[in-house]
Amino acid sequence: MAINLKGSSPVDIPAQGLNGLEALKTSSADNMDKVAAIKVNGEIKDLSTEINSSAELEPLYTDSPEGLQILRHSAAHVMAQAVRDLFPGTKVTIGPAIKNGFYYDFDYERPFEAGDLPEIEKRMVEIIEEDLPFIRSEVPSSEAIEVFRSQGESYKVELIEELSEQKISLYRQGNFTDLCRGPHLPSTGKIKAFQLTHVAGAYWRGDEHRAMLSRIYGVAFADQESLNAHLKNLEEAKKRDHRVLGRKLDLFSISDDLGPGMVIFHPNGAMLRHIIEEFEIQEHLKRGYELAVGPQLLKAELWKKSGHFDHYRENMYFTAIEDQSYGIKPMNCLAHMLIYASKVRSYRDLPKRYFELGTVHRHERSGVLHGLIRVRQFTQDDAHILCTPEQLKAEIQSILDFVREIMAIFGFDYDLEISTRPKKSIGTDEDWEKATKALIESVEEYNLPYQINEGEGAFYGPKIDAMLKDALERSWQCATIQCDFALPDRFDLTYVGSDGEKHRPAMIHRVILGSIERFLGVLIEHYAGAFPLWLAPVQTIILTITDRNIPFGGDLSKTLSGAGIRVKTDFRNEKLSFKVREAQVKKIPYMLVVGDKEMEAGNVTVRLRDGRNLPPMSPGELIDRIRDESEKRR
Repeated sequence: MAINLKGSSPVDIPAQGLNGLEALKTSSADNMDKVAAIKVNGEIKDLSTEINSSAELEPLYTDSPEGLQILRHSAAHVMAQAVRDLFPGTKVTIGPAIKNGFYYDFDYERPFEAGDLPEIEKRMVEIIEEDLPFIRSEVPSSEAIEVFRSQGESYKVELIEELSEQKISLYRQGNFTDLCRGPHLPSTGKIKAFQLTHVAGAYWRGDEHRAMLSRIYGVAFADQESLNAHLKNLEEAKKRDHRVLGRKLDLFSISDDLGPGMVIFHPNGAMLRHIIEEFEIQEHLKRGYELAVGPQLLKAELWKKSGHFDHYRENMYFTAIEDQSYGIKPMNCLAHMLIYASKVRSYRDLPKRYFELGTVHRHERSGVLHGLIRVRQFTQDDAHILCTPEQLKAEIQSILDFVREIMAIFGFDYDLEISTRPKKSIGTDEDWEKATKALIESVEEYNLPYQINEGEGAFYGPKIDAMLKDALERSWQCATIQCDFALPDRFDLTYVGSDGEKHRPAMIHRVILGSIERFLGVLIEHYAGAFPLWLAPVQTIILTITDRNIPFGGDLSKTLSGAGIRVKTDFRNEKLSFKVREAQVKKIPYMLVVGDKEMEAGNVTVRLRDGRNLPPMSPGELIDRIRDESEKRR
């Protein structure tokens, strides 16, 4: 039979076949010591897989995206073995590869702690040095259940019973056997660079009514250099943590007394939020959007009509008023549809673009709440566009332009993902096909790269997500464009066409920044709290050298404030060096030093937060400089 490396000429091999490793060697594949697995006719397999027919082969290296996933999943199995060796009686549950690393959830008599990690790491190194092969086997599910039941692994038994499969694949290395589809590395010795990072709690199957488990996280890379670079990034991420900077810069707080997932914006944070929201309103108005405001409470019947009650109820809050059930809105679309339905619309009226900075509430489990990134109350820069089907692609492409322009202002690169119909959804196959086609064609006509996320769309329509990349190359989901034919049908939205007949409009749900809270969290970390001048809650601070300089400083403050400059004063009887250091910690862009010399000349000495000094300038020159820099959004 014939085998060939992808893109190479075929090679004849004996008819009895070889395993994947031998086949790659026969076909002269390069860098065999770095091969994690093999693709056989496009399907990823273990290197031990027998090649019994002619095939196209492709080696997957440990530094490739797919190879890294395999390496990280194999590292999770090694960690599980180490934990079982060190802490007898531990039950293992689920251990997937994740971005940059892996985790495994364990049930032990006590929660694992950070202090346990060095010992686990040490045992993992020993297992890696043993170079144990990962051995795959397939057994009847009844046999697998008996194996895990005899070991007291009740979580594995539960998983197998839910699979309803005749045969189950298991992987064994040394004394450890795990339920797994694979594939895996050829052996533990292929794991070259890893580190355990932290421990967290996690409910079994994400259900807060079930057992609380210990989740141990780790990172793994193909080589030590890549691991070191990632660990350096993690250290930088700690310094940029928006929760830490939020306290240091006095932007926001989250209080247990108030309730988890609820944010209090302090004056600096409220000003930052106001700047963003004011910017957004102006950007929407100049693009033909109309402002709208919907109520927080809507009758439950409306949520049933829209499908949210059946498909989104677990994320909603409900209350009763005079025996009438109401839902607190998790989305803004219903009120916007009611605005559209309030009068007869002509095709000449379309598109209608309704924009709302709408505050919504969603029931998030306490275990997933995280600073500003995941909260229970947040505000979306939400808009809904109702248009004719013929206008649909132009509107989608207009939103893509909007996203591109706004993200360039904030300095974000991004990738696009298109998510298709989930299992739990509403609407006809025809409508879903039309909506998905419109999104894909809109992106492709712009020659934009994208990836498909099968089954990850909203319950009412497919969507495009813009995944922002921050200064540390981390990915965040913010902008979303969702195409929907189902809700206009459910709410009987129509327009009168050029033929005088009623027609059904298409509907686009979209956000540009997404959740304002989430975007602010991303922005804080992206800029490490050092906001560009146009965004800085405090643009300047006046620092007096002595008490006799206070009157001049007070007049300067009034002049700057009157010119629209955001200014604070520090007239305390402290050393100037102390005041400067404190202003730098607060990341205020301009520090204006006022002493006797400045009073006499009627000007100010300007120090920037990066430590540079500017030549003395008059208040008028300073105002012009700040206005110019702010207008350019630098």
